[in-house]
Amino acid sequence: MREKGLAPVITTTTNPARFGFASHLACRECGAISDLGATHVCAECFGPLEVGYDLPALTRAMIEAGPPNIWRYAGLLPVPAGVATAPSTEPGGTRLVRADHLARELGMATLWVKDERGNPTHSFKDRVVAVALAAALEMGYKVLACPSTGNLANAVAAAAARAGIRSVVLIPADLEPQKIAATAIYGGTMAAVDGTYDDVNRLASELADEREDWAFVNVNVRPYYAEGSKTIGYEIAEQLGWRLPAQIVVPVASGAQLVKIDKAFRELISLGLVEDTSYRVFGAQASGCAPVAAAFRAGHDVVQPVRPSTVAKSLAIGNPADGPYVLDVVRRTGGAVADVSDPEVVSAMRLLAATEGIFGETAGGVTLGVLRSLLADGLLDPGAETVIINSGDGLKTLDALTDGAPAAGAGTPSAPIRPTLAAFRAFEDAAAGPDSA
Repeated sequence: MREKGLAPVITTTTNPARFGFASHLACRECGAISDLGATHVCAECFGPLEVGYDLPALTRAMIEAGPPNIWRYAGLLPVPAGVATAPSTEPGGTRLVRADHLARELGMATLWVKDERGNPTHSFKDRVVAVALAAALEMGYKVLACPSTGNLANAVAAAAARAGIRSVVLIPADLEPQKIAATAIYGGTMAAVDGTYDDVNRLASELADEREDWAFVNVNVRPYYAEGSKTIGYEIAEQLGWRLPAQIVVPVASGAQLVKIDKAFRELISLGLVEDTSYRVFGAQASGCAPVAAAFRAGHDVVQPVRPSTVAKSLAIGNPADGPYVLDVVRRTGGAVADVSDPEVVSAMRLLAATEGIFGETAGGVTLGVLRSLLADGLLDPGAETVIINSGDGLKTLDALTDGAPAAGAGTPSAPIRPTLAAFRAFEDAAAGPDSA
């Protein structure tokens, strides 16, 4: 029986075509093959489609000679051959930070943080949008659009502005104000919808059917869009000296990021760019929106939708499109999917900032919080090299920090003091407390 979500067999060619070395679309359910183009649903079984390739014989040196962004991996993406010269936000090339202080705090041997704050709009969504935009323009779309929990809206609006086309984004009305402001600045059209992300997504699907020249990046051009997440996996392997980590913990919203990082690892193995070593993939969700974690714990293959209620709004997708494929990946690799409460999310955000100077958004708090939970439950090996993903910037999710703020002297400013040495010394004495002597 064909395993759901496995990438098509890779062959090699030297002749890039309209979408580079992408050769077809394959149904992730029944395996039916269709031509590349503006379609995202299988005509045979209505299952989701995935891009397949006839990949070239790449070498490490060829990749390393490329630009310092995701287009160094253009040969592994469904994009035109000249994509690197077209106007784009040029995402990627983000830091892989060795987190020794955090590792010691957690009792781990080697821990890395893939810090996606360095992307143009400060989240990994710039990667997927850049690939979707390149494919959409090739297919003749005139408007770049999306339903979004925030980060994607930022990325779509910025990418469209850079490309000189119109953007339309649909967001839940209760989105964080920082993300709303960071989308509005680019001047596109933004509609706030009274409902959850899943309500917004349904509206986007209806609009995608009606507006033939609108490319909804995560709806009607989703097969191309999702491939952009592979570049996180490629970068991790390259930054580790062309090897795979033993363990990786990935936040789960739709689930596409986790599935595509796994696909990237397997493509690198197939091309001989990294050694074929085993690795385990773990998924992280917030307890207020954890349908995939619930399915994993119950041993189910079907993910039951939930109504989200969590501070981690970027992960608040109650009906994740790639949920079943996340289960396939974590079970095949010996990983797990777990979830943590909102207080644990905020605690983890503070820990990451205090130990490594990385102010991650709530999704990063979910990932680190789940890492701590997995360690406590004995599900993750503290002695094995581990990578966690911080998918965005904490400045976008400041509202999550308004409750339970730490006491003065532990990261928050004091009441105003006079500009004198005596006043500062008195402040120090008060902050130290009676037990400091």
